[in-house]
Amino acid sequence: MKVEKLFEIIGSDFYTGVPDSQLKALCNYLMNRYGIDSKHHVIAANEGNCTALAAGYHLATGRIPVVYMQNSGEGNIINPVASLVNDKVYAIPMIFIVGWRGEPGVHDEPQHIYQGEVTIKLLEDMDIKTFIIGKDTSDEEVTTAMNDFRKVLDSGKNVAFVIRKGALSYDDKVEYKNSNTMLREEIIQHIVKISGEDPIVCTTGKASRELFEIREANNQSHKYDFLTVGSMGHSSSIALGIAINKPDSKIWCIDGDGAVLMHMGSMAVLGYNAPKNLIHIIINNGAHETVGGMPTVAEKIDFVSVARACGYPNAICVETFDDLDSELENAKARNELSLIEVKCSIGARDNLGRPTTTALENKNKFMEYLKLV
Repeated sequence: MKVEKLFEIIGSDFYTGVPDSQLKALCNYLMNRYGIDSKHHVIAANEGNCTALAAGYHLATGRIPVVYMQNSGEGNIINPVASLVNDKVYAIPMIFIVGWRGEPGVHDEPQHIYQGEVTIKLLEDMDIKTFIIGKDTSDEEVTTAMNDFRKVLDSGKNVAFVIRKGALSYDDKVEYKNSNTMLREEIIQHIVKISGEDPIVCTTGKASRELFEIREANNQSHKYDFLTVGSMGHSSSIALGIAINKPDSKIWCIDGDGAVLMHMGSMAVLGYNAPKNLIHIIINNGAHETVGGMPTVAEKIDFVSVARACGYPNAICVETFDDLDSELENAKARNELSLIEVKCSIGARDNLGRPTTTALENKNKFMEYLKLV
């Protein structure tokens, strides 16, 4: 289905969401049509943030907003859907567009398997009426579904279009880039070299894939690394839990700007606890690159000031490899919580692979190694 047609059928002039590779056609269309325009299109920090923002739009205009997201974001919308927009509370209608990763019978990565199994059930449990769009779904079928949805929306309830893999198409292209020069994979290579045999917790997406391939290229064990292949935004909290309980080991956290934004309150908890053995690295390319390169708001966020305000005793931003190496060495040598923000370009190798070990194997090897450090 052409995404332009879906947009026409829905008929809304306000979209907010968190980008998803399964919804890349929609995200690119919105970027070409609106860019980042607070009146029409907002890329938010997380899916709960989107839902609340959409609620505010409805309260101010009386019109129906659209929230788009990967199905992994369903957990983030449960609270505002159940306690704010539900028809038993404020009855605020909205349309969700949900990318169905891990659909049963469709091959996907391990972090999507269970989420894919429960995607429709979670929506139904939240009393959200659903319609599934696949490659063969006709425009007429979607039009009929939207006409049915309007009756539901008029009663103050919510609806969702669930998008199967490859169901939406968009012919125009969008180029996402910035002026930074350092590549993320090379940044992680420098981190691996200086961290030595210290444990690393790495955020979801291409960063974990690159870390895995760097270990392969170096003929190193994967026991040093915990790859947070799902649970976006929680890597630093995982690292904090490890650092508190392994006070004699230096713990590294490789994070991304989109992930940090998704649950930025974790920085306040990190700063308050201030583990002396934790190094928090934010690789900031201002983009949700793993799912297509759509922008985050991180280009205008001063993570160093945020970290210091949250209680990090050390925080710095670097833009060159010389400065990166120097600050990695300083952080490794000091006995205090440190944050290093690294300005990064957008882009990755076309042949970037995926971990060849299972998530359970990764966990078990990592836990065995933690016993020794």
